[in-house]
Amino acid sequence: MGNGDIRVRGIAARAGGWSARHRWAAVGIWVLFVVLAMGLGSAAGRVDVKDSDQMGGETHTAARIVEDAGIDEPASETVLIQAKDGSLKATDAEFRAAVAAVVTAVEGTGEVTGVTTPYEARTISEDGRSALVQFDMRGEADTAGERVGPVLKAVEGVQEKHESLRIEEIGGASMMKTFDDAFGDDFKKAEYSAVPVALGILLVAFGALVAALVPVALAITAIMATMGLMGLVSHFQPMSETANSVMLLVGLAVGVDYCLFYLRREREERAAGRDAQTALRIAAATSGRAIVVSGVTVCVAMAGMLFTGIAEFEAMGLASLMVVAVAMVGSVTVLPALLSLLGERVEKGRLPFLRRRGKSGGSEGSRFWTAVLRRVLAKPLLAAAVATGALLAVAAPAIGMKTENLTLDKEFGDSLPIVQTYNRVNEAFPGGSDPAEVVVRADDINAPEVRAALADFRERAVSSGASHGPVDITMHDEQNIALVYVPLVGGSDQDKAGESLDKLRDDVRPATLGKVDGVEAPITGQVAGSKDFNDQLVGSVLPVFVFVVVFAFLLMLLSFRSVTIALTSIVLNLLSVGAAYGILVAVFQHGWGASLVGAEGVGAIITWLPLFLFVILFGLSMDYHVFVVSRIREARLRGRSTRDAIQHGVVTTAGVVTSAAVIMVAVFAIFGTLSMQSMKQMGVGLAAAVLIDATVIRGVLLPAVMSLLGERNWYLPKWLHRLPDLTHDESPEAVAPAARDDEGERVGV
Repeated sequence: MGNGDIRVRGIAARAGGWSARHRWAAVGIWVLFVVLAMGLGSAAGRVDVKDSDQMGGETHTAARIVEDAGIDEPASETVLIQAKDGSLKATDAEFRAAVAAVVTAVEGTGEVTGVTTPYEARTISEDGRSALVQFDMRGEADTAGERVGPVLKAVEGVQEKHESLRIEEIGGASMMKTFDDAFGDDFKKAEYSAVPVALGILLVAFGALVAALVPVALAITAIMATMGLMGLVSHFQPMSETANSVMLLVGLAVGVDYCLFYLRREREERAAGRDAQTALRIAAATSGRAIVVSGVTVCVAMAGMLFTGIAEFEAMGLASLMVVAVAMVGSVTVLPALLSLLGERVEKGRLPFLRRRGKSGGSEGSRFWTAVLRRVLAKPLLAAAVATGALLAVAAPAIGMKTENLTLDKEFGDSLPIVQTYNRVNEAFPGGSDPAEVVVRADDINAPEVRAALADFRERAVSSGASHGPVDITMHDEQNIALVYVPLVGGSDQDKAGESLDKLRDDVRPATLGKVDGVEAPITGQVAGSKDFNDQLVGSVLPVFVFVVVFAFLLMLLSFRSVTIALTSIVLNLLSVGAAYGILVAVFQHGWGASLVGAEGVGAIITWLPLFLFVILFGLSMDYHVFVVSRIREARLRGRSTRDAIQHGVVTTAGVVTSAAVIMVAVFAIFGTLSMQSMKQMGVGLAAAVLIDATVIRGVLLPAVMSLLGERNWYLPKWLHRLPDLTHDESPEAVAPAARDDEGERVGV
């Protein structure tokens, strides 16, 4: 087809054309945008989600009551003192000496207040061999983890002098420090690993250092700009560390992928004999359009998280949406400018052993996928049946999915010493480390009927079997609030502890506090928080599902003007998500192959992950789908038969889809190696879904289904012809001079 000029139309084509002609201006605007976003975000600071806003149901109500009353609950700490061989008891002199030493040591740090001995608070286990020294950290609870270090060292010093006893500290502050340290170390590891891994894969894909650096640089600048924007947006929608981490993950994967799509198409056109300017215009009109369609679809999917009503989810959704939007804009604006500036220099730094791969541009397709496609298209019904059956079989375990907020021992396994302390405290004092907390508010907390109801509640909590006691009550007379702490029977066993919680909420509370007019008594705590969070998520699943599916369908319908393609896109994406769910349940809940990822004994999926995965995967799956189907449609419009167009589209995109998938799988798999089980689950789920999507879905099921449908792939009822036309419908012939590449008759995406 030579170097004929191509008329380009659409937002992506217009943006690419302008950027290529005004390349220094485009690069300058992008740099200015990134610098301004970072500067303004840093100046504004980031507002994080409050603890009370992360909760739902009674847990949220309880947090609001405490917050509105101005009660600053301190971070409580506990020191477990336990005989190692069982020979000593709490009444023995050596044991008493150790208790006294702990009290003296922690008070000596100046960081604690309200120290109580086990002899005062009756915190001695039934067998008499374990006891608890309890105290509160001074200052705000939210920052107690930063100040608990000296206290931990003081307790360690006492342990060194009492070898026959086990002396270990646990509590809100020490767990916060442990969590923050592990979380920080994990994500530093992930961040430091992800960029080199992505760069290495791009080096293999392009065979040239400069070509590999461009997508990574663009992805990093998009992430930097989004971090600044998050600071500004957080004053309207609070953000969080989790949202920041998810943004980094999605930003790197999507940013690199979008640039990869664009750059590979430009190289492919140049390898086919077109001049650099024409190749860039074709890439803008084709891959650029696919990037915009894919990016908008991902943004819509991410917006689904805003319907959950959970602040943490809203923060993650908004942060992900922003980084995808920024990466999309960068890919269709500054990337064409950079390619125009670099010209042939984009091939600099070529690796000799990858010379042939780099020059090919991927236009000759993949021998492997050519062989696969030949067999799939020869027997499409068999291929579709086998692939669908396999995916449904993989998805089957998801039917019995169990979700819960992971306790400390499940989150970190036995990798951290504090987990062993957590287990020992729960064994000696069931439910003591995570008690339920009843927040009682009354017009007059000291009224006789309220006092009687509190005493009755304390008694019935134990007699009902919900708690072994002791049930402690802390009065806040000025605020007319009482805080009742109830250790739940079941301890760290979420199912049994949940049954105890139900007894408190459904039986004990109505029979006691519920009989007093004007009394509010929401029950919160770790177990209650998990249940309430689960309930709220279940309630938000349907609206999020409907929003994402309906808008994705409409976007695909407008982008391809085909009801069939829009429907098959939705069904194939749902199969991909279902298979990812099945793998998650099989590995983390049932333990099949769990040792391979260090997930023994988890037994559940973390509560927020299924909905999060649905939204993320549904969006990311559109990357490959839009890219492949766009190429198939392009070939069909150029006169190929549907069957030939399918083979051409899948084979010619095989290289870029494989490279993009390998990058995504590698980046997500890094998270599967982290110490936190929630991060492992997220990494494994995302990596498995992308792998399935790029191979079974795009390489087998999509071509098989499209082959079976034939011309029905392009079906659009006449009454829908009035819909906006967002297709690009490029012609391969030279139809207009290059100077008019902004002046097509129709404007499309």
